[in-house]
Amino acid sequence: MGLKDSSGHPFIADAAGTAARASVASLRQRPTARVLIVGGGINGVGTFRDLALQGVDVALVERGDYCQGASGASSHMIHGGIRYLENGEFRLVRESVVERNRLLRIAPHYVKPLQTTIPIFSTFSGVLSAPLRFLTHKQQGKPKERGAFLIKLGLSLYDSFSRDGGSVPRHQFRGRGKALAELPMLHPGVKYTATYFDASVHNPERLTLDVLQDGEKAGAANPASSARASNYLSLVSVKAQSAGSSTVELRDELTGQVFNFTADIIVNTTGAWVDLTNQAMGAASAFMGGTKGSHIVLDHPGLLAACGGREIFFEHTDGRIVLIYPMGDRVLVGTTDVDADMAEDAVCTEAEIDYFFDLIGHVFPDIAVSREQIVYTFSGVRPLPRHDATQPGFVSRDYRIERRAPEAGGSGAVVLSLVGGKWTTFRALAEHLSNDVLAELGMERKVSTAKLAIGGGAGFPESEAGVQHWIKAQMSGSRDADRTAGLLTRYGTRAEDVIRYLDGGPDRLLRSTRELSTRELEFMAANEQVGHLVDVLIRRTSLAFRGLVTGELLNEVADILAEPLGWDAARRAAEIDHAQEVLKRYHGVEVHSLVA
Repeated sequence: MGLKDSSGHPFIADAAGTAARASVASLRQRPTARVLIVGGGINGVGTFRDLALQGVDVALVERGDYCQGASGASSHMIHGGIRYLENGEFRLVRESVVERNRLLRIAPHYVKPLQTTIPIFSTFSGVLSAPLRFLTHKQQGKPKERGAFLIKLGLSLYDSFSRDGGSVPRHQFRGRGKALAELPMLHPGVKYTATYFDASVHNPERLTLDVLQDGEKAGAANPASSARASNYLSLVSVKAQSAGSSTVELRDELTGQVFNFTADIIVNTTGAWVDLTNQAMGAASAFMGGTKGSHIVLDHPGLLAACGGREIFFEHTDGRIVLIYPMGDRVLVGTTDVDADMAEDAVCTEAEIDYFFDLIGHVFPDIAVSREQIVYTFSGVRPLPRHDATQPGFVSRDYRIERRAPEAGGSGAVVLSLVGGKWTTFRALAEHLSNDVLAELGMERKVSTAKLAIGGGAGFPESEAGVQHWIKAQMSGSRDADRTAGLLTRYGTRAEDVIRYLDGGPDRLLRSTRELSTRELEFMAANEQVGHLVDVLIRRTSLAFRGLVTGELLNEVADILAEPLGWDAARRAAEIDHAQEVLKRYHGVEVHSLVA
């Protein structure tokens, strides 16, 4: 089975025109570690960071780019999971709200408070069916939306979890008059609105990079061990088993080169692909049963204004929980929840787009939307456990860790497979998984991550006045306030390192966008393991997400990356073609009129 990129497109795997990568070289030069993590989504990267902080000799490999799979296809929410209450997942809700409150403190550069409003169209609807859904995890008859009574009950319980150790405001109910005064474009049949606070993460890919770099930094600071990680490096098979360890074959997906690597413990955090990864290691499993979730991004000023700066979170007519979510000057709409076929690419279908337009009309009937206003689509497979007859919406969002012991006689590595997991709880999950690894190694925990700032969240300004002070202090004659603010948004306080690099030589803004400069792209190439042109567009920046990729931008970024990444003319052209195909086929973005 050929390996694929962000949504299934084959990787460019040609040794010609590709510079040697330091991340791969560090693994090849010492092809052994106590722990090998396979999978570079947020849960694998979080575990990498935690183990590195404990002084464990740990390595991580990711077959694509970091945060490329389900971690990069999320609804960009950091939330307590109010709807999980109906599934009886009280432990998960409690952990989620604690972690949400914690991330607001330790990752304030990316995790922000999110005011959320639920439009409610009935008072007692669902009172009889909800207990049956709770007990059976199945829809009983025709879906009935939850009325004000049930939502009030759920939010009151949610408040009891949310305010434990946090400062999140209590929910508020509004009658029809006040609801329409606050949000005048709402459906006139609305009877109430309920408003509460969760949190959002507008840059999940960059938060993942911050977590990764924290781990690498911790490893570099500990001479007794190391922490090494590489993207575009896949586990192909198990080559040999010995007492207490396994040797696996790794393949560089950018060059096609292979080499062996030995570890005592293998941690499988490949999400929806956990079973396929275990199969590659010679021990097939049937843990997973992921569901596909799709989203669209709209450039729609009218819909943006109608949201009033809030996420609109509600139950659609089919009983599915959906959202309309303003992000900067764009609006995110999602999400679907259907059983995924792992043999097919995860893409947003025309039927799903029709569904999104229908749900917008359900809440904002006077706002027209069209496909021309879609600037980006994305889809991913949630790493959910196998659920057989249970309907997708009722599948547990909690996680568990499956342990596979060495073979008889102690031959082979211990394999720990992560089943499930969600963005909000990644830190707690990583702590849990790391504790299991430490127990296998006979080691004690040295450092807690509960209060440890993540990356550019350290020293991040606590107020808007503080942000403005930081911006003023970092401005220069060639870097105005907007450009400086953009760097703070992209990197948090790590922007100070980037600015020192920018100021170290001649720099200029790109012709095609004022959001990037030549030296910033060189910084990304040198420090952020850029493997493909499309990595910069989708995961190092939000340019693709906001529909800002042009032919001129593709050419200009490819020109600048070519030298530091060792791309010859053929590879540069291939990267532009690759980016065009990924954007068109998997994200609904067609880029024309390339500039020679």
